[in-house]
Amino acid sequence: MAHVREPTTSETQTISVSIEREPAEVYRYLIDPRHLPVWAAGLAQSVEQRDGQWVVDSGDGEWTVEFAPENSYGVADHVVTRPDGATQLNPMRVLPNGRGSEVTFTLFRAEIGDDAAAWASLQETIATDLRVLRDTLEGAG
Repeated sequence: MAHVREPTTSETQTISVSIEREPAEVYRYLIDPRHLPVWAAGLAQSVEQRDGQWVVDSGDGEWTVEFAPENSYGVADHVVTRPDGATQLNPMRVLPNGRGSEVTFTLFRAEIGDDAAAWASLQETIATDLRVLRDTLEGAG
């Protein structure tokens, strides 16, 4: 009987949006957790700093959010920790795109499993969040 190897990687989907603002401006806005309720409604209905951690009300309990240390590369990865202690890495980047920016968010299918509807819904949620981010920043000034 042939041995079937389990995959060691997961299907991914990278969603991006172009923003007509300089990368440094987009990056500064993106990594400030206080802005999460504005552009990431699927993650944060509200946010507060408590005991040195950023705590969001997700609508499904309180989660903590920790962004990667500020850097000059546009890496805006953040780790979300759920009430049960499970963590999820959300890889995000702000890249130069002409005189503007490209913001990317990579999703991993393994976090959803085989539920095709949930996978499609998550992709649409992230795409909507990124459009709101774009509209917010392009409308500011």
